[in-house]
Amino acid sequence: RNLQKQEFLKANLQGFDLSDTDLRGAVFNTANLQQANLRGADLGDAVAYASRFDGADLTGAVLRNAMLMQSKFTDAVIAGADFSDAVLDLPQQKALCARASGTNPRTGAHTRDSLACR
Repeated sequence: RNLQKQEFLKANLQGFDLSDTDLRGAVFNTANLQQANLRGADLGDAVAYASRFDGADLTGAVLRNAMLMQSKFTDAVIAGADFSDAVLDLPQQKALCARASGTNPRTGAHTRDSLACR
């Protein structure tokens, strides 16, 4: 599915299946993506300001260069996700580092490295 550069402003996408979807450049301002399936999705260059990814499955997702300010990722599954050059709030970055593991199957980036975990 190709949803490049689509706008999801204040959208309720809770529990939606967006697995393997091309969401490059999409805008998710104040969107609800709780428990969404984003497994293998490409969110490169996406903007997700103040959005909720709590409990979302981001396994193998690509979030390169994504702007994720004030977004929450509580209990999100991030194994193999690539956050290279993504902009995250420091508390979220630290929380994600606490459970980061795996390597992205498309980019080869290690999740911990992509989050600049120490």
